[in-house]
Formats: sequence, C-alpha cells, structure tokens
Amino acid sequence: MRFLSLIRRMGCQIAPLSSVPVGDKGSQIAEFAISAPLLVVLAVGIFDFSGAFTLKQKVMSAAQQGSALAANQSTRDLGNPNPDSVAAVRDAVFNYLANEKVLAKANQGSCVPGSAPAQTGLKWTYTINGCGNVTSDSLIITVDRGHVFVSGTENVASSHVSVSYPYHWEFDRVIGLVAPGANYAPTTQITADAIAQNQS
Repeated sequence: MRFLSLIRRMGCQIAPLSSVPVGDKGSQIAEFAISAPLLVVLAVGIFDFSGAFTLKQKVMSAAQQGSALAANQSTRDLGNPNPDSVAAVRDAVFNYLANEKVLAKANQGSCVPGSAPAQTGLKWTYTINGCGNVTSDSLIITVDRGHVFVSGTENVASSHVSVSYPYHWEFDRVIGLVAPGANYAPTTQITADAIAQNQS
C-alpha cells in the first residue's frame, strides 16, 4: 500500500487491468498474423541458404580432390575412349560425394559411376543419373586433362575438374506466404571447378 500511495503522490496514475481496452488483444493477434509468415520465411530462408552453401562446399572439395588426383595420373592411356586414369578421377569424385551424403541414392539403380563418358579431345564428361531424391537429379563430372593456363610467360599443362549437382530449394514453397504469386527458382545447379598442374 505504501508503494501505491507513493506513486500517487508523484502524480502517476495506475489504471486497473479491467480498464485496458479490449481492442488491444485484437491488435496483438493481428500483429502476430502479419509477423508469423515473415518469421517462417526467414527461418526457411536461413535453413535453405545454409544447405545450398554446404552443398557448394562439398562439391568444391570433390572438385579439388579430383583435380589433385588427375594431375598425378599417367597420360599414357589418354588415347583410349574411357581411360582408366580419368575413370579413377570420376570414381574419386563420386565416392567423396557419396560419403558426404550428397548423393541420396549412391550405388543404387542408375546412380553408379560406370557410365560411358562424352569425349571432346582430352576432355571427358560423365553424367550419372538418378542420384537424388528427384529422379532427374544428375551428377555431372568433367575431367579435362589437357587444360592449359598461363603463368607469367609460360603455358602450364594442367588438369581441370568440374563437378555439378542440383540443389532443390524449399524457399519457393514459403515465399507465397509473404508475396502471393511470387515464385523462386525451385532448383539451382551448384557447380565447382578446380585446376591442378600436371605432374606427369
């Protein structure tokens, strides 16, 4: 009681809880109804972009491992249509991504690294289908054993490995909560490249 009388002497008025307007409860519900979709979109966006970033890191690591292996492979069998030295790079990239749980259906059905490559000169491209939860998901590995880059005034023979795999966004499903009619690309092809100087 002393506390209340002290506040009254200071000129402050304390309104009883029963005098709070009923409309305030309605405005709180309206504020929640407006902010909830924004929070959902924000949460899904954070989760989704971190998933895409993680996939990019794994694809980049696979390409780096592939180029390092390719640079140390022999060039004696490069006259063959599907040389063992290039197939070893394909297998290393595939196995890395399978171990990192990127390929949901690795070594099941058509998702096996035994496909025949498309060849252009010293560049081999392997397309391995059916590796994800969506049947159209394809892992594309390109191994270029004849890549040349310039270092100063010197041309350097190297191996260039490119790895590509699709990422399926969840963001497209929730963006309509905030902007009805808006759409977002449901799939993005995540690609990474790595180059290493040939050692043999």
